[in-house]
Amino acid sequence: MTREFTRVGVVGLGTMGAGIVEVFARNGVPVVAVEVSAAALDRGRANLTGSTDRAVSRGKLAEADRDALLGRVDFAVGLDALHSVDLVIEAVPERLDVKQRLFAELDRICHPQAILATNTSSLSVTEIAVSTGRPQQVVGVHFFNPAPVMKLVEIVRTVVTAADVVADVEALCARLGKVDVTIDDRAGFIANALLFGYLNQAVGMFEAGYATRADLDAAMKLGCGLPMGPLALLDLIGLDTAYEILETMYRRGGRNRRHAPVPLLRQMVTAGLLGRKTGRGFYTYERPGSSKVVPDELTPRPAQTGGVRAVGKVGVVGSGATAEGLVGILGDAGHPVVAVPAGADPSGLADVDLVVVASDTTTAARPVIEAAMATGRPADVVGLHFVQPPKAAPLVEIVRTVRTSAETVAAARALVADLGKTGVLCADRSGLVVDALLFPYLNDAVRMLEAGYSTVDDIDHAMKLGCGYPTGPFELLDAVGLDVALAVLRGVYREQREPGLAPAPLLENLVTAGYLGRESGRGFRAQPAAQG
Repeated sequence: MTREFTRVGVVGLGTMGAGIVEVFARNGVPVVAVEVSAAALDRGRANLTGSTDRAVSRGKLAEADRDALLGRVDFAVGLDALHSVDLVIEAVPERLDVKQRLFAELDRICHPQAILATNTSSLSVTEIAVSTGRPQQVVGVHFFNPAPVMKLVEIVRTVVTAADVVADVEALCARLGKVDVTIDDRAGFIANALLFGYLNQAVGMFEAGYATRADLDAAMKLGCGLPMGPLALLDLIGLDTAYEILETMYRRGGRNRRHAPVPLLRQMVTAGLLGRKTGRGFYTYERPGSSKVVPDELTPRPAQTGGVRAVGKVGVVGSGATAEGLVGILGDAGHPVVAVPAGADPSGLADVDLVVVASDTTTAARPVIEAAMATGRPADVVGLHFVQPPKAAPLVEIVRTVRTSAETVAAARALVADLGKTGVLCADRSGLVVDALLFPYLNDAVRMLEAGYSTVDDIDHAMKLGCGYPTGPFELLDAVGLDVALAVLRGVYREQREPGLAPAPLLENLVTAGYLGRESGRGFRAQPAAQG
């Protein structure tokens, strides 16, 4: 029989802890909310009332319901107030020594049947559990920020967590209206293990000068439909928090270089550039805690050039959906277009201002510089990658080679703007921006599945419900094609030789077996129809 949680405790009333209190109180569960001092308790109370007042002002919560919610919360200083609760969830800072001392105290104070839960996002639940005399009753219950809004909860069981404890917490999450995924105790769990490898890689690209912060963020928002770009998201999370999570995952997760913090991240933390909470991180904000970005000396400014070369008539060389889409886009923008099928006589292009060679193959296939050097005018060659589908997608990646002139880049930017698209400028490297960040993240998800850590459904749920992604990694792999993903990853790995970027053997094997995704009817989710 599932146990009844009649009263729960929450320790630590920062943004996350106050959000967890709100989740329980919204769903009719009385809460004891605990802090270490009266001042901290006042701040925690303000966090909770601020959140509920905003919900009322936005029409998400009736005033009477807010008052009832707040009436279910008892605020207290000191852990002794938790002596009679059925469950305690801690949301204190991500330091193992702090959590271990806290759990040793909770073990002493709470009644013997109480479940002790940690909201850690990356630390070892096992190492926390062994600081108590009841490790079988310790479990990870990882909420996502903001807890009242985000649907996902990762339930983390250790090798000694009792099965009935896991079942009881799963039932409680359902009572709270949350979707849970139950997993073993591994560094980063699902969501953070996948998210922070991607974020760390984005910092590395910025550090290397591959693209500006604004272009990196625009590329992932517009090219992948993500709610935030990676650098803006790091500012929201806090660069110090991100650094600690990456360090923990690197040490505990087999020293995967995908999780080794990029030096720039450590330098920014040392300099106190922690993101929104300090008013400055990758971006500068109106004030500490504000979300409003203001210009600062780090803001990239466009190079000063003379007149921009006008682009009138455009030639499109190629056959297939991409070429057809580009002809339509250019024509709709008022440009005369000369369309030349692949392999046809190109003499009709003699008087055009710009030639676009359109291909339906992956952008990782060949560097732009190879095409540029096949001409006698490499300074006039630039890559224009129209994200699929070209007519609907708002993003174009503008690829400059080491020989592309500033005048050519300016002309490409002007054309892209004329087409009503957003252009992001990047260097000539496999995967450009979007694919270079997206496909290693998808590859990490395949490796996680391959290791038997979680299921296709739970990994997709984790990224959609915990990170706000529009699709899960396996849904996306089936949509774009497993063979396309493999080709991109091979190109990126061949160029960078980074072990963490090597295609997962499971992906290689599935493609070899003809499991190519949705179009083939066989993939991670797409399965052939049953034979009757």
